[in-house]
Amino acid sequence: MTPERFDAPGPAQTPVAPTSLHEARLEAVLTRLTQSGARRIADLGCGRGALLDRLPGPTAVTAAVAVDLDAATLDAIRARFATADAITVETVQGSVMDGRLKLGPLDCIVLLEVIEHIDPEDLSKLELAVFRAWRPRQVLITTPNAEANDWLGVPRGRRRHWDHRFEWSRERFQRWATGLAARSGYRVEFEAIGWDHPACGAPTQMAVFTA
Repeated sequence: MTPERFDAPGPAQTPVAPTSLHEARLEAVLTRLTQSGARRIADLGCGRGALLDRLPGPTAVTAAVAVDLDAATLDAIRARFATADAITVETVQGSVMDGRLKLGPLDCIVLLEVIEHIDPEDLSKLELAVFRAWRPRQVLITTPNAEANDWLGVPRGRRRHWDHRFEWSRERFQRWATGLAARSGYRVEFEAIGWDHPACGAPTQMAVFTA
């Protein structure tokens, strides 16, 4: 998927919009990982591994599990980190909703723009896998804020990507995440990523779950 690029929505924005929303997401997740001191994480639906490439250095992460359905993508990640000294990367092919996957003990699970690619009726499977089977100390979930689509130039009635099964408003996402946290025994807080317009909010929203 090509990272979204967007222009500033006007003088009401706070702060100045970054040139790349993709970069802003990565920076937000890296900041949270650094603050938590996580050392072993799982990147679920890792794609090409953009987050994995950024982990050594700014974070304390020394081991990561890359989970994806695409074997070729995982092969490329495995080859890229085969000789890495600062971090050990393990690859696991499978569904992010399959709690039977053996991921080992984890400090944090990251779902970076992943949940919107899952049919809403299947999110309960994701919940069971992440918050019951694997149960890390922290979970970071980012997803589009549908209210910001007009500012991003997304035509009415369409979504940002052809494979998105849904895109939620801030209220809908927070309602889902708050219920999930209550059911699972986690605390949750929310963070806006990108410019934060007073009416439509930021283009990306993040839920930070802490056990």
